[in-house]
Amino acid sequence: MEIKPMIESIVRELFSEWRKESAVQPPKPKLLYIFCDSTAQEAYSDHFIHLHNNGICHDLLFLDGETSGWLGMNKLECGGAGRILMADEYAPAPLEVPRDYDGIVIPELDLDNAARIALGMKGTIKSEIVFSALVQGKFVLVGEDSPGLKRSDRRTLKTIALPQPYVHLFSYYKQELRMYGVEFGEQKRLAELAVKKCGKEQEYPVPVESGASAIQQPPEREEQERHKFEGKLVSAEWLISQLKLRKFHELAIRRRTLISPLAHDLLKINGITIRYADDEG
Repeated sequence: MEIKPMIESIVRELFSEWRKESAVQPPKPKLLYIFCDSTAQEAYSDHFIHLHNNGICHDLLFLDGETSGWLGMNKLECGGAGRILMADEYAPAPLEVPRDYDGIVIPELDLDNAARIALGMKGTIKSEIVFSALVQGKFVLVGEDSPGLKRSDRRTLKTIALPQPYVHLFSYYKQELRMYGVEFGEQKRLAELAVKKCGKEQEYPVPVESGASAIQQPPEREEQERHKFEGKLVSAEWLISQLKLRKFHELAIRRRTLISPLAHDLLKINGITIRYADDEG
């Protein structure tokens, strides 16, 4: 047998086997982790182990240097003034990146990018990727305990926290991002949240203590889904704090209670209906 027909036969056989395997096994979920620089990912090695153990793939995107970005079809990454590390004409634009992923994970989000995303502005890699992901219905997870300062800014300014006025501004932008669909969680639990979002969480048997009942009755569903408000104004800040404690689908208020516009939008986004307690008598 000639070499060329033999190679062609082997390739066809391998391709046929690959098609059979891909037809049986559904594609694994895939996430994109975005880091400020290439050293930030070292603290998240446990995250990647957790994702691997739950059958989830991941890629890492490092944004070393403030001038990293896309210019037309050319991807430019600069590690300092006048020093270009890479220029790749085949690199995808930031808007195209989320198409290949089920979700985006950003352990640290800074004030600048939070403001751009909240105001619908583009111009940075993070803001464009998050905008694209949300438009395509992909989930975006962000570390809620981020200081709001880029790592490069912390090194340059020799400080690790924003001043209090900027802290308030950062908190406001985070509330806006929640309204748009961005989800926040503890940095150390982002991998766990991502696994839940992908529906790949493994179920482990719960041990039953000796003498305890093997079956415990859950609380009434009606009590789980209903929440009552006694104040005069339902604010977005109050609503977000309550949703962190537990999920509910019905909010009972009095007819004279006011609802802020942002809180009204959050109620609609989370599928929470309003019921007036006055009607119960």
